[in-house]
Amino acid sequence: MTSNGQPAGTNSIHAILNDCALQENWQGAAGTMGTSFNIYDQATDKWHQTWIDDTGTLLQLDGGLQDGSMVMQGQRPAPDGNGMTTHRISWTPNPDGSVRQLWDASRDGETWTVLFDGLYQKAASTDGTR
Repeated sequence: MTSNGQPAGTNSIHAILNDCALQENWQGAAGTMGTSFNIYDQATDKWHQTWIDDTGTLLQLDGGLQDGSMVMQGQRPAPDGNGMTTHRISWTPNPDGSVRQLWDASRDGETWTVLFDGLYQKAASTDGTR
């Protein structure tokens, strides 16, 4: 769900590779699709995510737990081709079992623009439970 209560899309998350990694497959409400792979990298003592979509976007993030939230960030070329943009994504669990995802970006590391603010909720099962 987006911050205004509209569905942002759907996704599924699965443990893969002998439970050593997570794969997320998502489809946005407008039809865009993508996937991400997440793994804890013992060599760097950080979590890593490789995120790709059907427009050819690649985003690689690294991070870990900070004050109860998973926070990861990484850089990619700015859309205008001048310099780099830092992307920061945080996932914060809520008491009801939902998770808030906040994705923001910055060109200077000081001024941040929200790109996505959404709420992950488990889909209702066929028996009406979540």
